Parts: sequence; structure tokens; C-alpha cells
Amino acid sequence: MTSATDSPSPAAIRLIATDLDGTLLRDDKTVSGRTVAALAAAEEAGIEVFFVTGRPARWMDVVSDHVHGHGLAICANGAAVADLHDGGRLLKVRPLERPIALGIVHALRAAVPGTSFAVELSTGIHYEPAYPPFHLDPGATVAVAEKLLHEETPGAGAPVLKLLAHHAELAPDEFLALARAAAGDRASFTRSSPTALLEISGPGVSKASTLELCCAERGISPAEVVAFGDMPNDVEMLSWAGTSYAMGNAHPAAIAAASGQTATNGEDGVAVVIERIIAEHRAADAAH
Repeated sequence: MTSATDSPSPAAIRLIATDLDGTLLRDDKTVSGRTVAALAAAEEAGIEVFFVTGRPARWMDVVSDHVHGHGLAICANGAAVADLHDGGRLLKVRPLERPIALGIVHALRAAVPGTSFAVELSTGIHYEPAYPPFHLDPGATVAVAEKLLHEETPGAGAPVLKLLAHHAELAPDEFLALARAAAGDRASFTRSSPTALLEISGPGVSKASTLELCCAERGISPAEVVAFGDMPNDVEMLSWAGTSYAMGNAHPAAIAAASGQTATNGEDGVAVVIERIIAEHRAADAAH
């Protein structure tokens, strides 16, 4: 494990992929002036910046002013690619099929009593009465998951991006392990919350797999990508990227997956690395 200041950077970084909460954003959910400047400098240097997050596209207003040229974001842990220059319009969707989601609900109800569920559709979130309410989504339908996953209601025809599972008593990593044991062969299970809240996506869907698809479309290899993250839902992305950094505040699984570690999100850890990459780019340009 190397630090942000002493590790060598690849000769040609073409894309920066960064998580938001706990990584790019400070704890108050703002982007610091230093980080804003670093993102702009990266774009000016010809390096694309992808925001890769568990958030749905409708919650991307925290960074919508900082997307610069391309405006693309990978949302919902890889289930959607959104154009932030076009109001978060979804360009690509990798759904969790409703019959699979319903089977997972039944499996977790049996294996982990006390689990409550929410369903994240491309059009919004809906949740069970026992699930912690989403104050940012006042239009949500409240009903049992079996009804929420019915093909007709709510959001008829809208793809399911994620199934969310919450437990009020279990430790987060314990809940994740139990859920994976019960139904991990049916879908992708991960988490990013400090509470026992699981995020369940379609089979093979992750931040990494969708980032890989987007990079392939641009002819960008893993060796040309540097990634940042802090939680278990970043592990695959940190492992896939040629260079990756766990934040100073990261979960042990993220630290183990990354090739380096930077400062905390409160200390602008992403900006620290980007500034070094830009400085090395400028030095290389001057040498030529």
C-alpha cells in the first residue's frame, strides 16, 4: 500500500473515476474549492472525470455544476449511466429484473427476519412501512415489497435499478454476509451506508462493470484509469482500475482493494492525488 504522495503515477492517465459520498464530498455533502479546482484542472488537461456513485441520478445536484465537458455519471452502483448536462437523463440502464428481486425478498425474509425493503426504480424510490423513510422523495409509494415489485404498480414499466434491504439491529457487515449467503448467487450485493443498509443490483452489475463498459466505448484501458473510493461498493472499481486510492476514512475492504491510500474526504484526499497527476503531466509536457 502506497500513499498519495510517494506512489508513482501511470505515464498516461486518461480518466478519473471517483465515488462521491465519503470520497469526493466532504461530510457536509459539499465539494471544497480545492477539489473543484482540481477537477477543472483535470478536464483542462484532457483527463475525463466520471462520478461513480450509489446515488440515483436525481440526487446528483451536489456535483452537477462540476461535470465540465462530458457530463456523464455512473449512478446506482452501475445500474444507470446519466447525462448530467441533460437533467440526469438516463443513457444506459442495467436493471434488476423484478422476478429476481421478488425472489431475493422472499429469501431474505426467511433467512434474516426483521429485514425491510425499498425499491429504487428509474423514476424514483418506494418503500415498505418499516423501512426508514426517504425525506428527499416525498412522492414515494409506501407498501409491502411484493406489491412494489408487481409489474403494474408503482412505476409501471420502469426498470428496477436497485433493491434496498435494511435491518434495524444487525451490524452492517454481518447483514451483508448473511444476505450474500442467502441469495448472493442471484444478484450483486453490496453496501455503502454506515447503517445495516444493503444495495442489491442485477447479476454482474457493479460500479466496476459499468465503468469498464464506458471505458471500452472510449478505447480507455484499466491502466489509464485512476479510481477513488471508501466503501464496500467501491471494492470492484478499486480492484479494476490500474491505479486506485482508498480514502483515509475508508472501510478496510476498500483499503485492501486499492493500490494506494490518500487523505480523508475532509482533507481533500481526491484533490491531493489529482494535483500530483496534473503536475506530472505538466512536467512531462515541458520535457517534450
